[in-house]
Amino acid sequence: MNRLAILGASGHGKVVADTAECCGWEVIDFFDDAWPQLNSIGEWQVVGDTALLKSRMQIYDGVLVAIGNNRIRYRKLLELEEAGGRLCSLVHPAATVSRYAELKSGSVVFAGAVVNAEALIGRGAIINTGSSVDHDCVLGECVHVSPGARLAGGVKVGDLSWVGIGASVRQFVQIGTQVTVGAGAVVTADIADLLTVVGVPAKALFKLNVP
Repeated sequence: MNRLAILGASGHGKVVADTAECCGWEVIDFFDDAWPQLNSIGEWQVVGDTALLKSRMQIYDGVLVAIGNNRIRYRKLLELEEAGGRLCSLVHPAATVSRYAELKSGSVVFAGAVVNAEALIGRGAIINTGSSVDHDCVLGECVHVSPGARLAGGVKVGDLSWVGIGASVRQFVQIGTQVTVGAGAVVTADIADLLTVVGVPAKALFKLNVP
């Protein structure tokens, strides 16, 4: 009987767990740092926090971090990896991932998403419902491509960046690290690190102040 541990009992966690069931995972346990006050999420039980998960890591065949915030997801992913967790990836049966694409550990591809040939998806990425990542795209670590977003061929997205719901990115555009692309934005030119961009065409709204 295969066992999956999911860290992060949230709405996003529900979609991860549902996808895991569709992929054949038989036992799914949630962990969250709000435990024990938080003891269930939908149909699933929350059985411990991060510390407890780390102490039980050996009983799980796979672990995933189901936290929407890219920076927190990255930090937790490293923490579990250092503790010996077997990071796995999930591809929903209703998603299409080319056999010539590469999906690194800790990533999830949800129903209706498409990842085309020679795309490279970094660790801990979220390719959300109905989104598309076209040929030769390169996504860094813990990138989130939101539902309905579209990346044309050859797009590069830096670590910890977020492409908002329904956004579109023109072919060969390069998006920096820790960038946020607003919902429905149309990105036609390269975006520097740490920027939030919105609109059609997308323009900078503000720059993130990272210590």
